[in-house]
Amino acid sequence: MARYEVRIGGFGGQGIVTMAVVLGETLSLVEKKQCVQTQSYGPEARGGASKSEIVIDDEEVDYPKVQEPDVFIAMSRAAYLEYIDGLKEGGTLIVDQDLVDIEGNVPDGVKVFKIPATRIADEEVGSKLSTNVVMLGALASITGLVTEDGLRQQIKERWPRFVETNLKALELGIEAGKKAEPEMVA
Repeated sequence: MARYEVRIGGFGGQGIVTMAVVLGETLSLVEKKQCVQTQSYGPEARGGASKSEIVIDDEEVDYPKVQEPDVFIAMSRAAYLEYIDGLKEGGTLIVDQDLVDIEGNVPDGVKVFKIPATRIADEEVGSKLSTNVVMLGALASITGLVTEDGLRQQIKERWPRFVETNLKALELGIEAGKKAEPEMVA
């Protein structure tokens, strides 16, 4: 795998940073890839803009900042508007369809996947707190960037007290990702 960049954006309280940390842990500890995770969020934290990024490579990562993400996961409208710039032409955009409307400056050839992550977490898992895990499952099935088994293993390791809830959220996210039909942006 050549250098691959992922950007995740949302608002504080959605687990944006935790999502990136779990993805990074899975990629590095379970799947033995080289990766670096960075994050930024506003001083207001909960409710404010939040962004986390991951750079993945087979070789040591020489520059830790995402420059042109291959994948952008947008979990809020504000994050979408603020962080869409730079998404690679022909890249992948995954959005929480109930919170993000696609508009404006999307690069050519981008594949858009709409996942009802918050609704799945709330109605099917029974906890909006698992929205980020639903999105991790969707990311795995849409991109193949990380294995589903690797995520299962890391979720068991990271959240032993909440393993059942989080594994259910992951499975529902994987299923949603497999069902999602890509929309092309011309």
